Amino acid sequence: MLDVTVIEDPEAAAVSLDPVRARLLAELAAGPASAAMLAGRVGQPRQKVNYHLKTLERHGLVELAGERRKGNVTERLMRATAASYVISPLALASVQPDPDRFRDQLSARWLLALGARLVRDVGSLITGAAAARKRLATYALDGEVRFASAADRAAFIQELTAGVSALIRKYDAPETEGGRDHRIVVAVHPEVKPPVAGPQDAPSPAAELNPPTDTPT
Repeated sequence: MLDVTVIEDPEAAAVSLDPVRARLLAELAAGPASAAMLAGRVGQPRQKVNYHLKTLERHGLVELAGERRKGNVTERLMRATAASYVISPLALASVQPDPDRFRDQLSARWLLALGARLVRDVGSLITGAAAARKRLATYALDGEVRFASAADRAAFIQELTAGVSALIRKYDAPETEGGRDHRIVVAVHPEVKPPVAGPQDAPSPAAELNPPTDTPT
């Protein structure tokens, strides 16, 4: 089972978003089960669960894990093909975000468009690499930092921009024959806090996503 996979097909995306099928995917990500086993867990008749499983299998979201005899019946044990799923913007190709339409380094919506393109491109690369049975060379860095002030955050971004730009200028070789282009995405955004249950003056997730106006977005 894969840790995460990308859904690119619009029909598969629609199938996965059905509440009952999404619940079945969650159950099968935890381990193989038959339609009869799942029926009690999701509160649906076995025949209806079996119909949903066949639909999920047809779109490559679940697969056969094995079979077992139970009385005069052979039960099919199904499992999810991944522990989690991400829907690619390709599933909404005609309205997918295009970060080249506008560029604003301080825009949260442009950051969102970049993230969507990242999901789309890496998902396509994974699909191609799997078909070619080749390893995909990628790198990611994830970290957290607490800034003492908006001024410190602005200074950090300025130094980060200068450092990354210097590295790009140092290693960029556009005229090199046989080289391969790579895309670099660097993002900085406020951390999303879980909902706080308590005093009414406790900060909400919306407040975390909408910092004061003196803090760049």
